[in-house]
Amino acid sequence: MTKVLIATDKPFAPVAVNGIREIVEAQGYELVLLEKYASQDELIAAVADVDAMIIRSDKATKEVIEAAKKLKVIVRAGAGYDNIDLAACTAHNVVAMNTPGQNSNAVAELAFGMMVYMARNFFNGKSGSELKGKKIGIHAYGNVGQNVGRIARGFGMEVYAFDPFMTDEQIKNAGATPVHSAEEMYKMCQYVSLHIPATEQTKKSINYDLLKNMPKGAVLVNTARKEVIDEEGLAKLMEERADFHYITDIAPDCDCFSKFEGRFFATPKKMGAQTEEANVNAGLAAAHQIVNFIEKGDEKFRVNK
Repeated sequence: MTKVLIATDKPFAPVAVNGIREIVEAQGYELVLLEKYASQDELIAAVADVDAMIIRSDKATKEVIEAAKKLKVIVRAGAGYDNIDLAACTAHNVVAMNTPGQNSNAVAELAFGMMVYMARNFFNGKSGSELKGKKIGIHAYGNVGQNVGRIARGFGMEVYAFDPFMTDEQIKNAGATPVHSAEEMYKMCQYVSLHIPATEQTKKSINYDLLKNMPKGAVLVNTARKEVIDEEGLAKLMEERADFHYITDIAPDCDCFSKFEGRFFATPKKMGAQTEEANVNAGLAAAHQIVNFIEKGDEKFRVNK
C-alpha cells in the first residue's frame, strides 16, 4: 500500500489534515502523521518506509532523503522550497514539488498588516502617515507579488515591479508599472516589498549600496527570506538614517535591530502562511499533487531537475 507521510513541526490545522486524509485514503493510500517532532532524528526514522511526503517549513535534508528508501515524491506545502535538498532528491530519483499560489494572499495581507502597523506608529496614539499616494516597489512579481500589487492598488498606492523573469507586457497586464533594474526601483519607491527566493545569486543581495538611495521615510518589507538581507549593511544604514524602517516576517539573526525602536518590527515567528485558508489550500493542493503524480505521472509543479 502506498504510504503518505505528513511531517510537520508546525502542524496543519485539523481541517486541513482531515481534507488531506480524505484525498489520500480515497485512493487507497495510507496516511501517517508526524507532528511537533522534537528532533531531526524523529523525521529520519519516520521516512523509512513512505512513498510520499508532505512538509511545511520542515528541513528535508540530504540525510532525510537518503533515509527515505521508498520515497518517490515530496511536496512542500507552500511556495518556497529552499528547505528541501533538491540535489539529494534528484540523486535519489525523488520528485520535489511546491504548491505555488496557495498561500499568496495570506502573505500579501500580512505584508500590508505590517505596513499599516508601521505607518501608524504601532498604534501608540501618535500621529502617523497614510499609504495612499505612496510609491511601492515589488521585488519579484510572482503570485505573492501580484497579490501585494492588487492590495496596494486598493490602498491607492502607485505600484511598480521589478522582475527579470517577466516581460514588460506581463507586468503591465498584472497591474504594475515595470521597472528595469532593482537600483532604479529602490531609488524611486518609499516602500519596497521583497518576494525573491534565497538563492546563491540573491543571498545578501539586499545590501547597503542598494538600500541607501531609497527616498526619505523608506520602508523595507520582507516576507521572503532572511538570507536575502545583508543584515550588517542594513544595520549600518539604519544607524546612519533615522528615517529608515524595516519590517519583516523573518526575525534577523542579528539582535542589533532591537535598538531601532519605532523603526523595526519582526513577527515572533514566520507567519506569512499562518491563516486557516492558506493552511487548508496548501495542504489540499499538496495531497492532490501527490495523487496526480503517483496515478498519472503529473510533474507540473516539479522544482528539481
